[in-house]
Amino acid sequence: MSRNNSLTYRPLKRSTPSPDKTIAVINASGRQAASLIRIATAVGYRVRAQLRNLEGVIATEVATNPNVTVFVGELYLRNKPDDKRDVTVHGHLPGILVNRSLISQLFNGAQLAFINTTFYGNEIQIGEAIADAAKKAGVQHYIYSSMPDHAAYNPEWPSLPLWAAKHEVENYVRKIGLPATFIYTGIYNNNFTSLLYPLFCMELQPDGSFVWQAPFHPNAKLPWLDAEHDVGPAIIQVFKDGPDKWSGKRIALAYEYLTPLEACRAFERGVGRRVHYKRGPIEIRVKIPEGYREQLEALERLFSLNNDDPKKQPPYFGDAELESRCPDDALKLWEGPRGLEEYAREIFPLEEEANGMTWMREGEGPGGESEDLPDNGEEEEPDDDGDDESLDEGLIMVSNFRYLT
Repeated sequence: MSRNNSLTYRPLKRSTPSPDKTIAVINASGRQAASLIRIATAVGYRVRAQLRNLEGVIATEVATNPNVTVFVGELYLRNKPDDKRDVTVHGHLPGILVNRSLISQLFNGAQLAFINTTFYGNEIQIGEAIADAAKKAGVQHYIYSSMPDHAAYNPEWPSLPLWAAKHEVENYVRKIGLPATFIYTGIYNNNFTSLLYPLFCMELQPDGSFVWQAPFHPNAKLPWLDAEHDVGPAIIQVFKDGPDKWSGKRIALAYEYLTPLEACRAFERGVGRRVHYKRGPIEIRVKIPEGYREQLEALERLFSLNNDDPKKQPPYFGDAELESRCPDDALKLWEGPRGLEEYAREIFPLEEEANGMTWMREGEGPGGESEDLPDNGEEEEPDDDGDDESLDEGLIMVSNFRYLT
């Protein structure tokens, strides 16, 4: 038989070794964590995941994944069982403790960690306790999903309470010497909803079009991210590169850098309906956690409606240099992102239908891409949009309260 017969002499395929690593993850039903867990377990990582409860589709997905060990419980404890206070309020909460036992269990046998703290309980105390546990466990690479304290960059800018807490946790992680990397995530594409949640309500109009009202300057650029689709692959690459490359560094995790007008045009192309941007105050028309209300009030002061100059809008990430790296930082980690247009075309209608909306089955709305959005009282985008390239990260303010970031 000829030695050139490839079927006979084809060399055996070399198996790709699975990573012999375990990742500790908190708030595992959040968009960032769930995205990472899907990708990580698919390529062979093991995960130890904390879930607040087992309610919901994502929690069920995580809990039934054979490569995930689940720990169910809050990261905070109430000193008194009958204490019914809102634990999302920013600041010191007497009688609200840290669940150190659960945190300690989470890190047993973990070499890596992806941590995205939330506003349930004292976020700073919880964040510090998690960092301490990771260091005690000898975690080799700790990735923290951070956000800025804008007042640290400019005393004239107000702090956003929830982001300022993350900034303080980041400083603590650096202080104790963990081999850590800090990601700053852009505004989630998935924040948009036609439900009447504040800040990212894409409100359906009688003529079938949508209106998004927010305080951002229409011509100031913002960072955008499809957290569900793109966080996981990016974080896996950071873990693969390791702390030798990334320890101590910040990463701007945003795959598009768009003004509100540009974002609406992208959304319009995707959803096939007219989408208008209206600059205006944040309207709160549903009950929301008190901590999130405080955040929105501060955000409206930071992105003031009185500012008429897009170049004077504070960077979303606080740090103009970090923001100037959008989307380059992210694209160096993962080159297959889902942009806002694709999200609006493929995912937004499905999420809307899951939320009980029926507009996608009621025939075409006003469609077709338009050269110019109709006049809504805002100035049009300048022809040269390069002037705004140094602006802004990701309003991870989740307009739906499945939670934030």
